[in-house]
Amino acid sequence: MIKYANTRVAFIDSLAELADKNPKIVLVCSDSSKVIRADGFKAAFPDRFIDVGIAEQNAVACAAGLASCGLIPVVATYAGFITMRACEQVRTFVAYPFLNVKMVGANGGIGAGEREGVTHQFFEDLGILRTIPGITIVVPADASQVSKAVEAVVNVPGPVYLRIGSGRDPVVLDSDLPFELGKIRHLQVFGDDVAILANGHTIPRALAAAKRLYNSGIKAAVVEVHTLRPLDTEGIVAILEKTGAAVTVEDHNIIGGLGSAIAEVIAEKVPVPLARVGLRDLFPESGEAEKLMDAYGLSVDDICNACRQVLARKEGRSA
Repeated sequence: MIKYANTRVAFIDSLAELADKNPKIVLVCSDSSKVIRADGFKAAFPDRFIDVGIAEQNAVACAAGLASCGLIPVVATYAGFITMRACEQVRTFVAYPFLNVKMVGANGGIGAGEREGVTHQFFEDLGILRTIPGITIVVPADASQVSKAVEAVVNVPGPVYLRIGSGRDPVVLDSDLPFELGKIRHLQVFGDDVAILANGHTIPRALAAAKRLYNSGIKAAVVEVHTLRPLDTEGIVAILEKTGAAVTVEDHNIIGGLGSAIAEVIAEKVPVPLARVGLRDLFPESGEAEKLMDAYGLSVDDICNACRQVLARKEGRSA
């Protein structure tokens, strides 16, 4: 039985707790207060809540202005509206001057946009922001990790992008686990045949695949990569040197996100076979989250098959 906990509520509750202690925190929305469950924040801090209406570019520009005055603005709306509609503002007004703006994008991935379809399934957001210098990029696993990540990113200097879900988000990790920005986490190590690197709500599938592989004689190590920038290159190289083969799993286009980040490390640091499991450069349909992920190449079978493929390539090299 899958348990669920709302990442949007986790975000806003954590932000409200921080705002109670830090008067510099300001929440900026673009007609998105319902999306991010902001009613409690609005009631508690009416003078620190700004809604610019359906004008995401203005929201990011407004946040840039607030940050330039020494405040800590948090812009929160749908992931694609920040990273696509307001991309120029993010690049030129936030990242270029390295302003202390925190951006929170809801509906990250195809699983999070099950109701609205492709216009609200944001599987390009991480790739877009990875091309813009200086933005810390974080993909927490679930609600408890979002709560901890919010505190971490509010306290890190400069622009940050935090990806959250739809509000119907599976519980992935033990709620007592800490969150360490910029560091990978070893979740399950059966052995060192292959590394499965995953983030977000794909982690249960990666863990299930590792268990299935173990039962068939293949020993995998499952690693969470929740921070895409700064990427824990040293930790990734260490696990890849042990395993000699890698599979990435992400609810994102395979171009630009986690798979691309690991491919870059492999190309520059430790050449090993790699297979990327994710949305294969196409537009999906809408539907129930788990069924969607199965339909578009993110099933446990897909992960297992990818592991077998890279193992065959690994063994072929050593032959």
